[in-house]
Amino acid sequence: MTAKSTATAYITHSECLLHDMGSYHPECPQRLIAIQKELEATGLYTKLQCHNAPLASDMQLRRAHAAEYIVSVRESSPDSGLRFLDPDTAMNPHTLNAALRAAGAVVKAVDLLMTQQASNAFCAVRPPGHHAESARAMGFCIFNNVAVGVAHALSVYELKRAAILDFDVHHGNGTEEIFSGNPAVLLCSTFQHPFYPHCGVDNHHGNCINVPLPAGSDGAIFRKMVTDYWLPAVNAFKPEIIFISAGFDAHQEDDMANLRFDDADYVWITQQIRLWAAQHAQGRIVSVLEGGYSLKALGRCVAQHIGILMNAG
Repeated sequence: MTAKSTATAYITHSECLLHDMGSYHPECPQRLIAIQKELEATGLYTKLQCHNAPLASDMQLRRAHAAEYIVSVRESSPDSGLRFLDPDTAMNPHTLNAALRAAGAVVKAVDLLMTQQASNAFCAVRPPGHHAESARAMGFCIFNNVAVGVAHALSVYELKRAAILDFDVHHGNGTEEIFSGNPAVLLCSTFQHPFYPHCGVDNHHGNCINVPLPAGSDGAIFRKMVTDYWLPAVNAFKPEIIFISAGFDAHQEDDMANLRFDDADYVWITQQIRLWAAQHAQGRIVSVLEGGYSLKALGRCVAQHIGILMNAG
């Protein structure tokens, strides 16, 4: 039997850089470039197990998205210029492949972990995914990357319990819509409220642990809410695999929102998730980039996040 790999997989693709919604748009290709540069500067990049993200298949997408929606996204792909799917979310001629690779990266991560070729994984992809509902693009998101990966883990590897931990500053309404009430999935999230997408406080399904935070909340409040609400839920659920919707836009340097986390808070939450994964999930963590729009803070925090996944930080 081949020994289990202890490597951290880093999954991305150059086509994710070609999705571009205009120079004004905060969800820009430079986000991935900032992460890459910081990983190289810190010496972490050469220690990662690097993979190109494959294109997600329609079968993989259909586990999380309506078939008609997938067809509509394909038909919306423009030959030139931009085509808007909602006021904040547009496609250029390269977006379709970028979105397919963003979802495919999470599928690839699941495969690597479940076949013991990697210990955990970070998917450096865009467009992000947690606002994408089963039949609706919104909030910079086209396919729900994490949801596609979770559904793949449950279907192909017949896992019974998958947890999604979402610390993006915005509520992951799409992930909630896809998995609300599903006993095989635990969704824990913190987010600024009231704030886009103006939901997340009225879900009474027991598998959704939503913790809204008022504007101005700092890392101390975040840590208390995670300890008081997420930790008991994760311990009771005992996930077999953990997914992270890793948004870094609650950082105090990020002007997209009004929470005040700092680098140390992202280190702390990553350390906690590693402990939970070691206890319940054989260490299996698939972390997927969501938001984060201050390029300097994003690069630093993702590198530190990956360093903890590698047990190097």
